[in-house]
Formats: sequence, structure tokens, C-alpha cells
Amino acid sequence: MTSLPNSIRLAMAAEGGSAAGDEFLWLEELQGKAAQQWVQRENQRTAARFAQGEGFHQLERQVLDILNKDTQIPWISKRGDYYYNFWQDQANPRGLLRRTTLAEYRKARPAWETVLDIDALGKAEGKDWVYHGSQPLAPEYRYCLMELSPDGGDATEIREFDLIAKAFVKDGFRLPVAKSQASWIDKDTLFIATDFGPGSMTQSGYARIAKRWRRGTPLSAAETLYQAQPEDMAVFAYHDRTPGFERDYVGRSLDFYRRESFLLTAQGRQIKIEIPEDAEFDTHREWLLIKPSSDWLVGGKRYPSGALLAANFDDYLAGKRELQVLFTPNEQMALSGYSGTRGSLILSIMDNVVNRLEVLTPHGDGWQRRPLGNPGAISTISAGGIDEETNDYFLTIGGFLQPTSLYMGNLDGGEAELLKQGPQDFDAGGYQVSQHFARSKDGTRVPYFQIAAKALRLDGSNPTLLYGYGGFEVPLLPGYMGSKAPTWLERGGVYVVANIRGGGEYGPAWHQAALKQHRHRAYEDFAAVAEDLIARKVTSSQHLGARGGSNGGLLVGNMLTQYPQLFGCIVCEVPLLDMQRYTQLSAGASWIAEYGDPSRPEQWAYIKSFSPYHNIKTQVAYPPVLFYTATSDDRVNPAHARKMAARMQQMGYQQVYFYENTEGGHSAAADKKQAAFHSALVSEFMWASLSGKPA
Repeated sequence: MTSLPNSIRLAMAAEGGSAAGDEFLWLEELQGKAAQQWVQRENQRTAARFAQGEGFHQLERQVLDILNKDTQIPWISKRGDYYYNFWQDQANPRGLLRRTTLAEYRKARPAWETVLDIDALGKAEGKDWVYHGSQPLAPEYRYCLMELSPDGGDATEIREFDLIAKAFVKDGFRLPVAKSQASWIDKDTLFIATDFGPGSMTQSGYARIAKRWRRGTPLSAAETLYQAQPEDMAVFAYHDRTPGFERDYVGRSLDFYRRESFLLTAQGRQIKIEIPEDAEFDTHREWLLIKPSSDWLVGGKRYPSGALLAANFDDYLAGKRELQVLFTPNEQMALSGYSGTRGSLILSIMDNVVNRLEVLTPHGDGWQRRPLGNPGAISTISAGGIDEETNDYFLTIGGFLQPTSLYMGNLDGGEAELLKQGPQDFDAGGYQVSQHFARSKDGTRVPYFQIAAKALRLDGSNPTLLYGYGGFEVPLLPGYMGSKAPTWLERGGVYVVANIRGGGEYGPAWHQAALKQHRHRAYEDFAAVAEDLIARKVTSSQHLGARGGSNGGLLVGNMLTQYPQLFGCIVCEVPLLDMQRYTQLSAGASWIAEYGDPSRPEQWAYIKSFSPYHNIKTQVAYPPVLFYTATSDDRVNPAHARKMAARMQQMGYQQVYFYENTEGGHSAAADKKQAAFHSALVSEFMWASLSGKPA
């Protein structure tokens, strides 16, 4: 593995070789001949080692059978009188958009009406379309904007579709494949932001010009409404259709966490919504909802980071600053989200990473509050309004060992009705869930969940999978193990989820503690969890594996380079790894607010410390590592994984494996068969590395 085949070297020479300082730049040419030869060679080597034999195929079938169960919950959204569902199974790998009535949905086996068959569409058009959702036009719900990806990446084609005729609208609205946004204004008008040609995209690869496009006119005639700057992340424009409170908005995302928003009046005036750039805002009927990410001093009062505030929308825009506090965080408690019904808000509140729900209803000069639902000890409960005309809501509850249940209720009273129960994919009777806390290097208390056999022996011999993310204020909450059971628990493994800094488990402050020059704290937290598992004798370093994807891929890449002694293997999926060039690859520039800007020497000085690609050294006892990515990932470029694997191999590391799926975008799987292959391959690699037994 220390040298490249002559065929690849010759192809490299034909394509110009490598640039100074990075001899693997040729792997950034996604469809380049040399790069594709290298990918095919690595795929074959990895598959030959871990994706052969009856054990692998049996595991792959087990996972696929779970994913394709016809008893899984068909998740629905209401559009007029119908409830729509997107469904994939063995007979329909790319899926069906279908609908039914509520009365029919209540049945054990509802009768569904197919609206669009994605497999049939792909066959008819000669493209392997991947469905990315649709946006209906209320209140008639006849027309929708359908998003289709040619390869599973973020770039989609948008087409107008008639839900009654069940066909695409002839000469209807249509945008070619791009990273576009579109929003209905009315039946004949859209807000659009797309690739209008040279200079119309930001350096992050998103649209920077928002326009109003009228039916029957060419795209080139669309009226420009707002332009972001090339260095901004993206532009946005959308229409709020809440009856009686219709409003139009335009604005720009300055970076991943800061934005400027304007109310667009009927006369074309842009009225700035005067809130901090890093605050999130939303509307609920007459209310403006504000969630500051930093402490905010306004109107002579200070509101803490992570609070939820409400003001009358019209009064606020007129200059009044009368804010009502709907939620106040503390060191253990954070707001993870909220949803609206006709007359209330449903808040999801995390308390030590276990959440509960509260209903808030405006009453007089204040808001009344009451609990909703009965969460379990370690579970995830969530609820959201079904539409804007009623107080109906959907509620779900589930946990690591508890299949998800779907309820429907009404906030005006009565018990919620159980609509669907997810299948029990494995016998959970022999397992238990526990929450533990590790101490990080700086003394911070870091929570983590452990799922293991009740009869677990604390002798340090248990193969243990430690999963983490730690970025972008994303919390990792309890979720049903499902297909993870045959790939790990039922093989005798322990599954662990680390709630490290950088995530959102304790609100904005937990996230901000690991930004930019403080990134090392996320890695110290993860290492502290690993050390705690070893100290508790759940496992030992030779039996402990780390797994993460995307930002979590960067996390485990740093476990590889900074803490190799703690782990018996690493699974690094759709990762960022080359932090010197990440802003120049795909959507990387949009994450400068998270990691910093490597083009600025003072920031590269600290970024380099957590750039795995630049921290691999010779003659270090690195654990086996599997890099998994997708050619079609237009969010995190597959070149990160390619280059890291190639560099390690050139240094002589034999146990470096790489696999690249072609489709699926950032999920690295376009359908359930590809997802099952991915799961089984990772399981075989980790089990072979950690169990001391052959795969």
C-alpha cells in the first residue's frame, strides 16, 4: 500500500500531476480518470476484505429486512383533505409519493393512492431520480413544487406538479439542477433563488440573488428583489401563508449563524427586523418569536442566550420593545425547538439531554403553560402542529430500546389517540439504557448514553462503539436502535452516544464553547468519555471504536490523529479532514463561522491543530480506519476522505480502508439497499477490529 499502480501514476501525469504542497490534489477531481481508478481500486480492496462471505450477506439482509418492513410507521403530512407519505420498500427502492384519508390512515393497513412513482419516473426519463420533497400551494393543495436530485446530492431540479392530475404541469414552473430555493407567493408567482449564471452564487456555492418569477415569463425576466454579497453564505426569500397574517420576507445569511432579515411590503419596501444578527426569529400569527444566541440587552433589560422571547409583530416593527419571556434556560436545561398550532406553541425542552414538552397559550397579558405528554425516563418526546387552522398536533415518543409511537391529539382537550406503533425490530428485554457523566480535561461534566446487555460484565473486554457529533448546535437525543441492533447490540457490542460540546444539548453556550480556537474542547470531551468507559471497565482501548460522520467525521479524524492510543478502530464517514482547503471544496465556505478561515494566517494557526490531514505522522501506532464517502456528496466533498486515505497509505499504513458510494449525496445512500450495505460493511469492519474474532 506504499505506492500507486503505474496506471494511476500515468493518468495523474496526463491530468497535470499535483500542486506544490499537496501531492494528492488530483483526488479532488471527482470524475478524473486517475481519481476514479483509485476509488475503484480501493472499493474493490475494502469490499473484498469486509463485504464478502455469508456472514456479511446475512447481516446485510437482516438490516434491509428491517428497513423494508411494511409495519414501519408511514410518516404523514396534511395537505388539505389528504395525508401524504413518501414510502420506500423493496418493490419501490426510490419510493412512492402517496396519499390517504385520516379515516383510512387509522386502519392497520390503509389503502393508499399513488401520486408519483419515483422509480417509474426515473425509468421513463433515464435518470435515477432521488426524491427530495415537495412544497404544496395552500389552501387548495392542488399544485406543488417537486424537488428531484439526479444523484442524491443537495442540488435538485424543481418542477411544478399537479396533485389532482398526478402529473407534471405542462409549461409549468421548472428550475434546472442547482442548489435552489423556491417559495410560492400565489398560483402564478414564486420567490426563487438559484444559479442565474456567472456571479450569481456565493463562495459557499449557494444562491446570492432572490427574484420574483411570474408564470409565463422566462426565468431571465424574473424581477430581482435582493442580493447577498459573494462572501455571504446565501440569500433567502419566502412567503408566510398563515391566513390573516400573510407576510413576505427577504434577507441574507451572513454565515451559518448570522443573518439579516427584512419584511417585504406590498409597495416593495424592505423593513429590517431589528434583532441581533445571531438571533433566530420566527413568527406565529401576530407574534414575533426571537431566540438570541448571545445575551441581549434591549429595552433596558438583559435576556440570556438560549431564551425564547415573544413580541407583537406590528408593535415591534413600529419600535416598541415589549418582550415576554416564554423560556429561560439554565445550566442543565435548554430549548431544543418549538412548533405552532392555531392558538398555541409547543415547546420541546431538554433537561440533561432528556426532553419534555410544554404548551404555551397567550392569555390576557401573558401566556399560560402546561405539560404535554408523558415521556419515559430516557426517551425522546416531540410534537408539532398539523396545520394552521386547528389545534391538532402529532406527538411521537420513543427511546433507544423503545420503538417510536405516533399519536394525534388536540390541544383543546381530550386524550391523544395512538395512530401507529413502530415495529419491535429486536428483542430489547436483555438490554438496558443508562446515562453517565465524564469529566473533560477542563473539568466540564460531559453526559453520555450507554446501551448494553443487562448482564454486561465490567471486565474491559466488551466491543464498544462510541458515536459522536459535537457541532453546529445539533443535540444527539435518544432514538430507537432499530437496524443498529443486529449490526452491533446483538453481536454482543455496547453502543455509546457522547453529548460533547459543540452540540446543542445544553443550548447555545454548549455549542459556542467549542467554536473555532476552542474546537479542542469537543475532542477533549469525546476522549474523556472514551477514558471513562475504559476506567469503568466497560471496555478497553483495543475493544473501543469511534464512529462519526460529517462534522462527526472530523471529530473521529481527530481521535485518530490526537488520541490513537484510546481506540481499536475508527469509522470516519462523509468527513471533513483537510481543514486547509475545506473552504474551497463544495459548501465548505459556509462553515467558516464554525471552524474559522484557513486563508487568514492567525486562524490557520489554530485550525491546523485540528486538521487531521495535516497531523498524520509516520511511525505512529494508528488503529485500523475505514473512510466512507459518496461521489455525489456536494456538501462535504469526498476529496477529504480520498486524500486522507491516500496519504496514510503512502506513509505505509496497511490497515487504512476506503469505500466510496456513487449516489446518495451527504447521506452516502440513495436507497435502503445502499444503506443496508453501508451498515453491514461498517459492522464487519468494526467487529473484525474490536472483537478479536474474524469478521
